[in-house]
Amino acid sequence: MKESKGVLIFAEQKDGKLHKVGFELLGVGRKIADKSGSELYAAVLGPFGMSCEELIERGADKVFVIEDESAFSLPDEYVFSENLIRLADKIRPEVFLIGATSLGRSVAPRVAAGLKTGLTADCTDLDVDDEGHLVQIRPAFSENILAQILSDSMPQMATVRYKEFDEAERVPGRSGEIVRMEEYGSRNPSLEFIKELESSGFDISSAEVVVSGGSGLKSPEDFRMLEKLAVLLGGSVGSSRPMVEAGFIPREHQVGYSGNRVKPKVYIACGISGAPQHLAGMMDSEVIIAINSDPSAPIFNVADYGIVGDIYEIIPLLIERIKKEKAASSSSDAVAYLLGRGENK
Repeated sequence: MKESKGVLIFAEQKDGKLHKVGFELLGVGRKIADKSGSELYAAVLGPFGMSCEELIERGADKVFVIEDESAFSLPDEYVFSENLIRLADKIRPEVFLIGATSLGRSVAPRVAAGLKTGLTADCTDLDVDDEGHLVQIRPAFSENILAQILSDSMPQMATVRYKEFDEAERVPGRSGEIVRMEEYGSRNPSLEFIKELESSGFDISSAEVVVSGGSGLKSPEDFRMLEKLAVLLGGSVGSSRPMVEAGFIPREHQVGYSGNRVKPKVYIACGISGAPQHLAGMMDSEVIIAINSDPSAPIFNVADYGIVGDIYEIIPLLIERIKKEKAASSSSDAVAYLLGRGENK
């Protein structure tokens, strides 16, 4: 049996466009490969002629592109899994990383079962120990502890949370090899395509400023107040889980362990107490501002700035102040003024 060697990442795509989670996997995968003295591979399943040079420029030594005009146009777990299993059987990677996206979370366990190996889900950190084993780190017990997991089977597989790692830097002109291959396997006979539902296009995970509301809000209309502040700051509106479950706001706005993970420059928590499940989704924000009437709210333990008071009094005042600051300055950087970094502090 061929010895396992190398780090393989699955670079997800849709309509020929690479998902950014693949660039994050390349970043952490490159560190693992360098530490273990091995090569970094990327696997892409997409249409014929898809451009994959960016994966080389971001750190991959070799990119395996399995091409088919229609097989990978739908999120068919059967087709994706079969192709990834056969590719992994061929190249025998020591480590196999998949992004914890909707598709990745569905495909990864099927691939692991096909390869007869273990799988650690939703990792937030990865490392290599002194013996060369992959240390897979993930939250456990409602994010209260970090579990360090080792696998005794090959490949060592893990799904990695999106927005957990920085994207690998792009180095134009970096050399590598692109291997184009034909599709393995066949279509899923039990899957019938009816129609594709249109997406709203809203993606809170990419917002640089997030203004989130929690149980301190009294009605769905109160999110309009948060939206005014978010628009002024060039950001998006987020929410805690109870507001989504109460029907105040659509689920794509939810921030937290069971929602979206965000890493904005500024996160403003309005009327959010700070449950562990919510903190898990926004802890890595550069600056956290909390507004809450309860001085003992857990959110203040992680906030860089805290305001104890009524959000219905503070947010309108904040909106008016930012409007005046923007009107009095030629700069449109409202975030700088919010954090006291503008010319008129």
